[in-house]
Amino acid sequence: MKILHVIVGLESGGAERTLQRMVESDASNAAVAHCIVSLTGAGTIGPELQRQGVDVQVLGLRSVLDLPRVFWQLLRAVRAAKPDIVQTWMYHADFLGGLAARLAGRYPVIWCVRTTDLPAGDRSITALLRWACARLSHRIPDVIVCAAQASRATHVAIGYDATKMVVVANGYDFSRLSARLDERHAWRAQHGIAADELVVGSMGRWHADKDPDNFIRMAAILGRQHARLRFLMVGRGLDHTNAALMRSLEGSGVAARCVLAGERQDVPQCLAAMDVFCLHSRTEAFPNVLAEAMAMGLPCVTTDVGDAAMVLGDCGYVVPKMDAAALAQGVTLLLQLEPAERQALGARARERVRARFTIAAARAGFESVYQRLLNGARR
Repeated sequence: MKILHVIVGLESGGAERTLQRMVESDASNAAVAHCIVSLTGAGTIGPELQRQGVDVQVLGLRSVLDLPRVFWQLLRAVRAAKPDIVQTWMYHADFLGGLAARLAGRYPVIWCVRTTDLPAGDRSITALLRWACARLSHRIPDVIVCAAQASRATHVAIGYDATKMVVVANGYDFSRLSARLDERHAWRAQHGIAADELVVGSMGRWHADKDPDNFIRMAAILGRQHARLRFLMVGRGLDHTNAALMRSLEGSGVAARCVLAGERQDVPQCLAAMDVFCLHSRTEAFPNVLAEAMAMGLPCVTTDVGDAAMVLGDCGYVVPKMDAAALAQGVTLLLQLEPAERQALGARARERVRARFTIAAARAGFESVYQRLLNGARR
């Protein structure tokens, strides 16, 4: 079975990492071959997959003016690959990849829907594509795979074909989510964090959807109450070269107590350096980073976005989005616990995600969809 994936780009985001995990999980399966077409560039993930022998093509989409060339190249790529299934990731790829698959020879098509928050009155290109995809969903894809129940409900409400939608939750290779105690100490020491300081951390790129200002406002509240508290922000764009981020921090009063780590490859070590994890987004579907923090045994606070509350269960606190005071209160409840109580809560979180969200379960979900298409049982 050969699967051609079409994705917008291969930077380190939730959809991109999900695709990477799925491809890598099939590395020893000779019966499945994956190839990937990125509409834009190779990003950080493309080279990683290429080093493992995965066929990754990049089409270099930079603006609307590139669309005719990119679509023609995509059409040629589909025809050359002759895949059994074309699987597309996110709106731009769903639209272009779905059309290319149909024009190239009516290959079975799977769309992957990741988002949940659809702002009213949005007139962006993405909103226009979403509207077009809703109408095309009745004709182009054979199956629409949602990352979360919240994603499914939101997209059905705007006109997506509900009869084609299934939910496959993200899965994780938990063998890669571990760090030793000495690695925690070394990481903290390298970044000037004392052994007796508590660290509230977050992880996610600089983007309005992730609402970094919510975290900063929360830090400002807690910074006035706790002298030995530090704040750690990890992710693309979360570094000292980001002028907008620095302006926000300088106005918060806690800039000196914030560690800006930027984009990192040592995710387990970053998470191990934290004592409490905070997901502060204003929108998510299935939040990868929350599951990863739980897998590392961290007690967590999350905003009530996407399927975050379902992922966290009773292993932490869920608070309203865009409410720094509520976020601060949730973190405070964890900080007030004794260290042993926080560890026990983190251990329960680890057990929860390791029981429910394995890479094997996610792979089985996708394989069920693949087999249904290959057997001709399309809906």
